[in-house]
Amino acid sequence: MVKPATKWLRGLLRAGKAQQRTATKLAKVLFGPVPAKPKAKSKPRGKTVVKAVVKTRPPPRARPASGAVPALAPFATPLSPPRVRKRTAPPPGKWLAAHYAPLPELGQLPGRRLPYFLYLPEKAPSAAMRSRGRPLLVMLHGCEQSATQFAEGTRMNRLAERKGYAVLYPQQSLRSHARRCWKWYDKLTQEGGGDVRLIVGAIEQVAARYAIDRARIYICGISAGAGMAHIVALNHPHLFAALGLHSGPVFGAGHNLIGALGVMQHGASARADAAIDEVLARQPAFPRLPTILLQGLADKVVRPINQTQLVRQSVRVNRLPVDTVVTAQRLPGGAAGGRNPAHAYGLHDYQVGKDVLLRVAQVEHLEHAWSGGDASLPFNDKAKPDASKMLLDFFASHRRR
Repeated sequence: MVKPATKWLRGLLRAGKAQQRTATKLAKVLFGPVPAKPKAKSKPRGKTVVKAVVKTRPPPRARPASGAVPALAPFATPLSPPRVRKRTAPPPGKWLAAHYAPLPELGQLPGRRLPYFLYLPEKAPSAAMRSRGRPLLVMLHGCEQSATQFAEGTRMNRLAERKGYAVLYPQQSLRSHARRCWKWYDKLTQEGGGDVRLIVGAIEQVAARYAIDRARIYICGISAGAGMAHIVALNHPHLFAALGLHSGPVFGAGHNLIGALGVMQHGASARADAAIDEVLARQPAFPRLPTILLQGLADKVVRPINQTQLVRQSVRVNRLPVDTVVTAQRLPGGAAGGRNPAHAYGLHDYQVGKDVLLRVAQVEHLEHAWSGGDASLPFNDKAKPDASKMLLDFFASHRRR
């Protein structure tokens, strides 16, 4: 029997040239180069001159964001001169580079290491932080991004400086994936192996070396990084106080190239509930996992159907009762061509008692990009809402019990 994802990819391959190019680029960016069919040799052995006509067109208003795949537009050298970036002064805290290397003598994965960057604020900690330690935010980048680019594009370190957070940026190695994609689609990874162990090892290493509040460790990411953050949190729920997913794929499906592409485009309704049930069966004492989900409604890379299914998964993993209070509001956009553009967006809060255990943000007109980021860098949309601020505001109200 042919699986739906297989039918989808075959349909693209039978379709016109534009759809074929889309399928090829999705596969190429996420999983590596797709081998091209060998060209038939022409009988004449003389030189062949191929003429290409390239039409100019204005640059897109905002580049698509990183994640499972960065871009659907043709890969071409722009004819217009590149934009000149206005570099702002970095935040005043410490920016440290290190790596986590497993210890074989402790039964950990030998021969692999995970590089990471750590931001420590210059601002003196508050009295509460001096006694308990600083909160720690773990940020996972998407495909075609480095940890430093992710930090700069999201401007998270500037917010962390003001609020006193330490921020950890694990970086996928090029040896593990040529485009720095976290392998969210891999079944063994989904079950807690592979990069999950390395990321958790890096968190434990930082928490041991610095004054970190163990009750206030949070994890988030975008697209492939969001998929990976979800996997890490589901396999180590007692480590995190809350979870944030920006434009991420639904958990528990994929498992191969065709399946992963199918999830990004169509979700995985057949696995959405079963995947969470399997997690809860392995961990009967699974604690509450407060979650914030952000999604662009114009995202054609990881489509909004994924957020719909992530909502179902969060409701299930948090065992939200049927009488959960759900409040909704819509915040208007404005100044589309002005200095401070903003997309309209909707918010849904799922509240149990005094705790908002699930917040769902749906941003109109936002493509596959970090909302409110630095648009001079790839994979960021400058228009508000500011995803970094939304994440920290949500995390601030949660502490692991």
